Amino acid sequence: MWRAISQDAEKQRERNLTGKSGGLNHSEGQQSLQCLPGMGFAGERCNRLNHGNHELVELIRSKIRTDGPVSFAWFMDQALYHPEHGYYSSGRAKLGRRGDYFTNVSVGPMFGQLLAFQILEIWERLGRPTTFQIVEQGAHEGQLARDILRALATISPACFDNVRYHIVEPFAVLQKAQANRLSEFGACIEWSSSLETIERFVGIHFSNELMDSMPVHLVRRANIGGDRCWVEKLVSWQDGHFKFVEAPPSDERVAEQLGTLRDVPGDAELEINLSALDWITTLSPKLERGYAIAIDYGYVIADLSSLRHPAGTLQCRTQHRLIESPFDSIGDCDITAHINWSAIAHRAEKAGLRIDGFTDQHHFLTGIIAKYPEAVQADDASARRQLQTLLHPEMMGRSFQVLSLSRGTEAGERLSGFQFARAPLRQLDLRPTA
Repeated sequence: MWRAISQDAEKQRERNLTGKSGGLNHSEGQQSLQCLPGMGFAGERCNRLNHGNHELVELIRSKIRTDGPVSFAWFMDQALYHPEHGYYSSGRAKLGRRGDYFTNVSVGPMFGQLLAFQILEIWERLGRPTTFQIVEQGAHEGQLARDILRALATISPACFDNVRYHIVEPFAVLQKAQANRLSEFGACIEWSSSLETIERFVGIHFSNELMDSMPVHLVRRANIGGDRCWVEKLVSWQDGHFKFVEAPPSDERVAEQLGTLRDVPGDAELEINLSALDWITTLSPKLERGYAIAIDYGYVIADLSSLRHPAGTLQCRTQHRLIESPFDSIGDCDITAHINWSAIAHRAEKAGLRIDGFTDQHHFLTGIIAKYPEAVQADDASARRQLQTLLHPEMMGRSFQVLSLSRGTEAGERLSGFQFARAPLRQLDLRPTA
């Protein structure tokens, strides 16, 4: 999930994360791990950390004691998604003013209402199918689903009557919350525990801030013996604390992704999200005909050369506070990272999906409003305030991006949300510029 960080906090985080020592030592052909000395993730001394959920900490420590240092992706997966103790899977994740962070959904129903108009256009573009699947992942407690369905029932009863709303939700505690919130829609709602188990469908798959919370590998461009190479930051347990150690990439797929990067400055740190790439590969064959729209925050490959995030983009947050270390409040805080839109789009193309559009949230929602001006009531002060938050470049308008993928649809005419967008392949750096 996206979290806004003040410029001062971001600058302090970058100062804390840069300039770390450590690397690889090679002796008699054996790799050795070197600890990043004395500090946690962002310079906070280890003896000040609150490790978080005791049972989860013990599980992670036991794994490290048995098998040695683990990838940060494995650590993050346990912290967020351990079946019993994970931040999301346990139901501890809370949105809004009294929760840990804000999202588009927290602003109010306007976001879902605008998405409903885009979904209506897709239904019409697909020939008004009598079984129209809306598949959502990352639905949390179902608020966005409710906003969308209520809006569809109002603006197009014909579309609403043909909708089957399918939520992919692996965790029982969230399924229960979703069922309670969506009880007014009855048999219209159905669930699957994983994307792999759903049938092929005609319609739309959409997600709002899904990929940013998928587990990531942490890597750093290091200078070892005068040579530049990539090393991975693994999680170890030393002297009674979690610490980072460095080693060659733990997964050959990480090395493969690193091989696609160019013009990355020395000492840069970044995240590799293999889970998001696997997700696209799984999603593609499920979409028989229709669209997949992902809303999230991230960067394109060309941004890596600008050194906008020299210390990476990993964020840890609870109760609207930025936590300096991922080793603090384990299982009790959110952990996210910006996504590489270029890598996602490239994998989508390889999986047989067409890239239809890519833009920021400001232009996406503005495009919908331009086609459907009735979506916003001029005399509704609350709606105007919500819209300002969603659109303003210094709020959410430029922080989020939107990617549209499709299969079995006619190329050419853009969805309304992308009518003001530039050519997506060039934006995503997937085609050489003329």
